[in-house]
Amino acid sequence: MDTLDRRRFGEALAAFAALVAGGALDARADQKVTADHDMSNMPASWSGNEKIGFLIYPEFTALDMIGPHYMLTGLMGATAFVIAKSKTPVVSDTGLTITPDASFDDAPVDLDILCVPGGASGTLAAMQDEPTLRFIKSRGARAKYVTSVCTGSLLLGAAGLLDGYRATSHWSAKPLLPIFGATPTPGRFVRDRNRITAEGVTAGLDFALALVGELRDRTYAEGVQLIAQYAPEPPFDAGQPERAPAAVKAMMEQMFAGFRLSADKVGRDAFAKSKRL
Repeated sequence: MDTLDRRRFGEALAAFAALVAGGALDARADQKVTADHDMSNMPASWSGNEKIGFLIYPEFTALDMIGPHYMLTGLMGATAFVIAKSKTPVVSDTGLTITPDASFDDAPVDLDILCVPGGASGTLAAMQDEPTLRFIKSRGARAKYVTSVCTGSLLLGAAGLLDGYRATSHWSAKPLLPIFGATPTPGRFVRDRNRITAEGVTAGLDFALALVGELRDRTYAEGVQLIAQYAPEPPFDAGQPERAPAAVKAMMEQMFAGFRLSADKVGRDAFAKSKRL
């Protein structure tokens, strides 16, 4: 959210807090609360000062970053940074171009949340890029929450940040997690201490919304959810391998076979070097 949007969001939640605190109000009082936006009614826990870093790199999957970015920038008082190797615009795997706010050189050293998106060829390239892995390792070692979406967990693993942790990833990459010392674990997203890894692409919305609830409270998170009108009802039920038709699953398995082979080799090489980053 920009500054104005954050203020309006906070005002809306403050008005809601007043309604909750005051119980049933008549229509006139309701209108007055809404009009006044009395921020004193807002619980102190609803505002923070988190620093959130969203890593991007060439050919990353845009929704892996944009979904969590939408949810987590709903945290009042938080500051979000879109971070890349340089401030040169970065093109995602679908051609969406995003201009970073910060580079590896000037990004905050201490982040409350580090979020790493996935991709395919772009992720393989990032796993072989020492400055990218060094940045992930250094910021991840200091962050309060180290998070990933989709194959972003491979980057966390390549930086040595999943060794000894339970984790998940995109279904095509999940079998690769043991390469990095991680234990593949069922779940839309998996929390192990301060590591939170999400399944493929859209799962980033779920982990981020859950984190909003943890950092604020359930009522606040439900407000964020309602603003987003996040109530998915997909027209098909093929979003998990075990529910997809056999022919569709076989087609997708074949499509990702080359990626999995490449990621296996690249991942092993990267993890072997991770302690020297």
